[in-house]
Amino acid sequence: MQVTETLSEGLKRELKIDIPAGDLAAKLDNYMADMKSKANIKGFRPGKVPVAHLKKMYGRQAMAEILSNTIQETTQKAVEERSERPALTPEIDLPEEDAEKILAGDADLSFKMTYDVLPDFEIVDFAGIEIERPVVEIAESEVDEQVAQIAKNNTPFEPKEGSAADGDRVTMSYLGKIDGEPFEGGADENGMLVLGSGQFIPGFEEQLIGVKAGDEKVVELSFPEDYPAEHLAGKPATFDVVVKEVAAPGEATIDDEFAKGLGLESLDKLKEIVRGQIEGQFGQMTRQRVKRQLLDKLDEHYSFDLPEKLLESEFKIVWQQVEEDMKRNEKTFEDEETTEEEAKADYRKIAERRVRLGLVLSEIGEKNDIQVTEEELQRALYDRVRQFPGQEQQVFEFYKSNQQALASLRAPIYEEKVVDFMLELAKVTDKTVTKEELEKLVEEDEDDA
Repeated sequence: MQVTETLSEGLKRELKIDIPAGDLAAKLDNYMADMKSKANIKGFRPGKVPVAHLKKMYGRQAMAEILSNTIQETTQKAVEERSERPALTPEIDLPEEDAEKILAGDADLSFKMTYDVLPDFEIVDFAGIEIERPVVEIAESEVDEQVAQIAKNNTPFEPKEGSAADGDRVTMSYLGKIDGEPFEGGADENGMLVLGSGQFIPGFEEQLIGVKAGDEKVVELSFPEDYPAEHLAGKPATFDVVVKEVAAPGEATIDDEFAKGLGLESLDKLKEIVRGQIEGQFGQMTRQRVKRQLLDKLDEHYSFDLPEKLLESEFKIVWQQVEEDMKRNEKTFEDEETTEEEAKADYRKIAERRVRLGLVLSEIGEKNDIQVTEEELQRALYDRVRQFPGQEQQVFEFYKSNQQALASLRAPIYEEKVVDFMLELAKVTDKTVTKEELEKLVEEDEDDA
């Protein structure tokens, strides 16, 4: 194998690799010798098939496999010998006009490989980084408020005589139709609806005010223009409704019996769970704020050239998300008081920051031997699988057979572990804030992202 450097400019590298046809022929001979010992071809005794016959039948296929393996092995060896770290898998350029000759064993294998190397940079001492951690102290009134909301969501209803009023629960069967034909998802035999809750499309609940058990009513309305199901959006529809029961709301007494109705042993246990949920919610916001401060501090300390293809890949992801968001929200660049060119320049800076900080965190993790355990990866995989009820097996098999997809699960775990490692060494000071102050800080961070 002969390796010739044809380009070394900044982080860009281009190598020309030449492998003599004789080396390939030797590999083919070894391949055929191995095949001969195993081949079972009609008309020949096992192990007695002539090599010439095997080459005639399988030579081209064998050479294609040899070329693929040789290219993979030589590119890896070339990079290792140069002690370089490619940012992405090197691109291989094999001249098409030579392909047939190479497969036939009549030409040397000669190809180009191009890649960007990861930049070299020194890790700054982050032990002295100062971080202010905003912490919300959960007041008892906050817990009581959440428990009261749970009670409201579990309001008991008692059947009543007379007409349905705002706040009453109506149990009904209904059949929705468009142009006289039932449509998918527009029917229910025992639907429950609290009038005034806004659960159904506008106009439905209002037309049920005054109905009684046993009443039949045709509700006429139109689906909103922005209704998620496009085949229904803006369409006029009718619903044939049969009222089965009208029930009035009672009051839930917040006590141990109420908690037991939720499957808990006491009201204190319910409050304990609610407090934990609130702490978890604000804990995530605190974590988000602390991590943002840490990344901002790192961003101030590093400035180095980025691998172009890695940057383009990240920018493509960022820009695709921008376009999808704008389409979903029916926004234009003019609405945002900018132009596409200006927006691209701004989001390219975001992509640059992400790539640069990603490289820094990766380097810190590597130098400090931070690893993602198999258990952690499996837990993330199972969490992901649970997001697709009914398709668990297919999703599981997809990730297990796709290393790139599996890497997408490993990356955020690795990043969080590196952040945790750095925060243990940084100077972190707690500061008590109100929930409104914390929400504002997080909102400002998101606006600046």
